[in-house]
Amino acid sequence: MPQIILLLIVALIAWFGYRKFIADAQKVTRHQERLRRERETGANGTLVKDPKTGEYRLKREDE
Repeated sequence: MPQIILLLIVALIAWFGYRKFIADAQKVTRHQERLRRERETGANGTLVKDPKTGEYRLKREDE
């Protein structure tokens, strides 16, 4: 019985690790794709509109 519980714990940790790995890989891919598009168009960044003030600003990396 303890072996089954230990195996389930290891499998659960592996599953969460795999999910985290996939999420990080997708985030890096999105970032690289955005940088590629900026290089193609010659842009210096991506502008986003602030809904409160209506002003445009450069998109931060953490968004």
